[in-house]
Amino acid sequence: MFRLSSVALVLLLFVPNAVGQKVDRESETMQALLSEIRELRRDLQAAALAARRAQIVIYRLHEQEMAVERATERWENAKSAVAQTQIQRKYNADELKRFAEHKDRIENEQQRKQYSDEMSSIRDREEALQAQGQELQSSQFELEQQLKIEQAKLQQLQEQLDRLDKDLENSALQASSRRP
Repeated sequence: MFRLSSVALVLLLFVPNAVGQKVDRESETMQALLSEIRELRRDLQAAALAARRAQIVIYRLHEQEMAVERATERWENAKSAVAQTQIQRKYNADELKRFAEHKDRIENEQQRKQYSDEMSSIRDREEALQAQGQELQSSQFELEQQLKIEQAKLQQLQEQLDRLDKDLENSALQASSRRP
């Protein structure tokens, strides 16, 4: 009987410890799971935030690319107008030279007068073209500066997007290295 009661006493002493150990292990497991879930939530929130930032930067990048295209088009149009003005001025100079050569060979006073009038008209057009050419060159310079500014903005956005991409990659690597 003494033996039976001592076995019963021993069982009573060890059974609660075994049950307590099982509860402690379950509690530790639950805490580990909760910790993992919280970490996953933080990772998801960080990824969602980074994705939203990336979308905003991509939208701004697209808009800036369009701004660069418009600035490029305006600059190319101004450049073309300057070139056209220079071509017209060269044509006028050639015409003046040709008229001057012919005028000296003409003996008829009325024809000389016509040549002189035509030369005067060409000179007037030349003065107007010279003023217009200066304005166009000034405009071309300003548009070129604006184009450079727009291109610099585009470059900054591309660098920002590259940084976001690198940050996402680093976050993914860190998250995967934390996982068993």
